[in-house]
Amino acid sequence: MEQLEFKYDTQLLIDGTDLDEDAIRDYFLENLEGDCLLAVGGPETIKIHFHTNEPWKVLAYCATLGEIYDIVVEDMDRQSRGLQG
Repeated sequence: MEQLEFKYDTQLLIDGTDLDEDAIRDYFLENLEGDCLLAVGGPETIKIHFHTNEPWKVLAYCATLGEIYDIVVEDMDRQSRGLQG
């Protein structure tokens, strides 16, 4: 079975003020290892989707931007083996 390069599918919402999806995307690309980045929304709410091996870094960064919620971290390797992620 093929090993995934980035194991955790990390998703969350950020509520804040003056959120800038381009600045958030740039921070991810420059400072966090992963792929399949999605950072979309407006100045008050941003949705994040990111595959990484270090989801705690995603959560720590996003928490500096505002309130984080609807947090989902799934182990895609376990899911690919038919196990609960």
